[in-house]
Amino acid sequence: MYKLLEELHKKINNCRKCPLYKTAKHAVPGEGNPKTKIVFVGEAPGRVEDETGRPFVGRAGKLLNELLDSIGLKRESVFITSVVKHRPPKNRQPKSPEIKRCSFWLKHQLSIIKPELIVTLGRFGMEYFLPKEKISQIHGTIKKTLVNERFISVFPVYHPAAGLRSTRNKKRLFEDFQKLKKTISHDF
Repeated sequence: MYKLLEELHKKINNCRKCPLYKTAKHAVPGEGNPKTKIVFVGEAPGRVEDETGRPFVGRAGKLLNELLDSIGLKRESVFITSVVKHRPPKNRQPKSPEIKRCSFWLKHQLSIIKPELIVTLGRFGMEYFLPKEKISQIHGTIKKTLVNERFISVFPVYHPAAGLRSTRNKKRLFEDFQKLKKTISHDF
């Protein structure tokens, strides 16, 4: 499992499926425990992630670490990745063709890890798994969806960056993570 994921990450680092690699410094495949039952999926790398090649290590990543700590999860015990593996220029939102080309990698990561729960961080992560839903209506709830021919639980939350921009969203994030803690303790 470790070897398969390592080989896949090497391929992601050399990916040329969409033009995002041309403006990015590093691909950001993801990191964490490949044997975990819980995978966190964000949108795309930001500036600090692009510079380091690691997911969620900037300001939003610091808030994600706080959120994980608040429910007794260690960052190393889960796997953290994103739908898009290269940073879009000027931190813009990923475009639909970029997501379509890049989601190939996420699908393969999930087929190796085989998580039971996917926590989506923000709208783009959620829309990949639940395209007809609105995050404002379903954040903090469990939805079942078919991923790689397996039904998996998806738990959407707002992106940590939204929590940095709004005290109300930060409060919602902490409340949703408390719901996540109950979900994990009951079902996972």
